[in-house]
Amino acid sequence: QVQLVESGGRLVQTGESLRLSCAASGRIFANNGMGWFRRTPGKEREIVAAISYSGYATYYADSAKGRFTISRDNGENKVFLQMNNLKPEDTAVYYCSYAAGFGSLWVGSSASEYDFWGQGTQVTVSS
Repeated sequence: QVQLVESGGRLVQTGESLRLSCAASGRIFANNGMGWFRRTPGKEREIVAAISYSGYATYYADSAKGRFTISRDNGENKVFLQMNNLKPEDTAVYYCSYAAGFGSLWVGSSASEYDFWGQGTQVTVSS
């Protein structure tokens, strides 16, 4: 089992920045992939960004490109999502996810590829 705890979500104004953090604990294997997803009411969970274990490979949803940056600290078992120039449409619950190792360059872009999920952290962007 892997436990994931997100933090950093809060209410911000349009154009502001936020940094989300996710701490992983438990039975963590090397070469794991991690990602950030989000969900708004009435919609399915969607990928925001994902990162390989090595950090060399990343994936961004079109909505995140140029504004969000995913990074990780394997020594601390943490993954981060730096979100800049936030917009009201970024309002959502953001979830951290973990996938068992498929190689140091593996990146998963689909929710079905991930094995464990955090409880989520609410991000609200007011206009």
